[in-house]
Amino acid sequence: MCGIVGLTGSNDTLNQLRTALAALEYRGYDSAGIAVVDRAKGRIIRHRSALRGAAIADLGSERMIWPGDVSAGIAHTRWATHGAPTHDNAHPHVDCRREVAIVHNGIIENHRELSTRLVAAGHVMSSETDSEVIAHLIEEALASGLSTRHSVRAAIAQLRGDFALSVLFLHDPELLIAARRTSPLIVGLTEHTAYLASDIAALLPITRELYALEDDEIVELRPGTILITDAGDQVITPRPLEVTWDVTAAQKDGYADFMSKEIFEQPRALRETLLGRFDGSLRPDFEELSIDATALALVNRVIYLACGSSYHAALSAALATEQFARIPASAEVASEFRYREAVLDQLTLVVVVSQSGETVDTLHALREAKRHGARVIALTNVVDSVMTREADGALYTHAGPEIGVASTKCHLAQIALLEAFALHLGWVRGEVEEELLREGAIHLLATPDLVERALGSAERFLDVGRRFHEVDDVYFLGRRVGYPIALEGALKLKELAYVRAEAYPAGEMKHGPISLIEPGVVVVVVATRTSLWEKVMANVEEMRARGATVVAVIEEGDHETAALVDATLEVPGTMEFCSPIVDVVPLQLFAYAVASARGNDVDRPRNLAKVVTVE
Repeated sequence: MCGIVGLTGSNDTLNQLRTALAALEYRGYDSAGIAVVDRAKGRIIRHRSALRGAAIADLGSERMIWPGDVSAGIAHTRWATHGAPTHDNAHPHVDCRREVAIVHNGIIENHRELSTRLVAAGHVMSSETDSEVIAHLIEEALASGLSTRHSVRAAIAQLRGDFALSVLFLHDPELLIAARRTSPLIVGLTEHTAYLASDIAALLPITRELYALEDDEIVELRPGTILITDAGDQVITPRPLEVTWDVTAAQKDGYADFMSKEIFEQPRALRETLLGRFDGSLRPDFEELSIDATALALVNRVIYLACGSSYHAALSAALATEQFARIPASAEVASEFRYREAVLDQLTLVVVVSQSGETVDTLHALREAKRHGARVIALTNVVDSVMTREADGALYTHAGPEIGVASTKCHLAQIALLEAFALHLGWVRGEVEEELLREGAIHLLATPDLVERALGSAERFLDVGRRFHEVDDVYFLGRRVGYPIALEGALKLKELAYVRAEAYPAGEMKHGPISLIEPGVVVVVVATRTSLWEKVMANVEEMRARGATVVAVIEEGDHETAALVDATLEVPGTMEFCSPIVDVVPLQLFAYAVASARGNDVDRPRNLAKVVTVE
């Protein structure tokens, strides 16, 4: 959940480091730091700040005294995992002699074991982090006579866990060395400068000549050059990254914040994602998928793996897969799947869903599925991400960059693409009749216009949210396709407004949670006219009978439902399997309004990171 940047060869090193860090602010952070070599005085200069959202700006303040003769530097934004968000725990970390500085993203699982050994050998630890041991391991290897690269390789050979790291050396001030395992890391080049970062966003304003490191590869960066060696220490030629968006897409364009901009970009994101997914006869067209139709037709089970909002999209996909492909389908939380004794084989299709293609829990789940012999498809918004390189096939949403931590447009794009894929599976398996296939395609392709129409009521949705901005407990209810929508609505309210919000399948309220319903409690119900509308309304009556205030997502013009609830969020109606795409929109704006009225930062909610790269 951290951000890493580094560069060598620039005549404006400090400004470039601070600018690159600022480009990673959207990932979230609670401390930041920079280290450079002061060549004139022969020492590593390190400044760190734990001023939460202001730490990057603090690194540019007048109280930070920086040297003038600097060629290389490393920088870091941190979300606390091991150790509180304090100055001493902020990166970069240094060794005992202050000759090595490191920044690290990930979790070193055996750091206690390593720290105990290092302390016994005389090393002094100055932080509570798992990361600091890396600097001391490199110090130890250098003292034994190993070269800089082989010292880093010796250090990472002792690490268990996931990491991306970069190292700065006092005695070779133009050199940076970086390595990764699971956690993402990319390098970039210009004519005179070499760069590294954990996220494309940090480097895209500078260069489009970008390369991704693979597991246990090490890169040496010098001004204008990179040298990459594999796990066997053999020099390799890196593969250029394909970048499909530019930096202008990551600007607010007059909106108050990224989240509101991205909510209103959802119709475009849906159109781009669905473009070309159906041919002129409205049959699914998934030529980009490297798993051919014959192989897909043999699949006898589908498992969708994801976390957070992506998991909610996966729940909708599992329902659509069973409806159209007529095979067992389930959605599972990726962070739990890895530790199960899952029963998979070559006829199992696993679809991992991740906006970034880097979510560490989902990446490990992907690897576990492949270890069991399953075919794996990665569905992500980022071309050339780690997951797409490791999966058997890839599907891309085309939502553009999403900067707000709480996912909106990427979530809708995921649902749309997953629903289209469910139709494709049904088609290649011969399980969906042509008339139903055509009807499904027509409705799916209409969702961008329906979402646009729903956004026309944005101010009304915001008004309802503001009405409930002081609420502390909210329950979200839905049935069948409405349940994933309820989950997403509750998550958005928790993420943005810091309100205790729980989602249940509406029929489960009788099995315990109904004991919490009393006057003053707010219940948000997904009550559009799906096949279970009558049952949902019976659940609404149960809530009203106990004094709850009921807010309902309903279809436009549904006066019958409106008469039975206290407030409505009206959306256009659509075919049931498409309803999650449309029905979730007012819940996004409901959460946005509650959070804004409470004075919260909707783009950077507390304690959250955009890309979860630690387990």
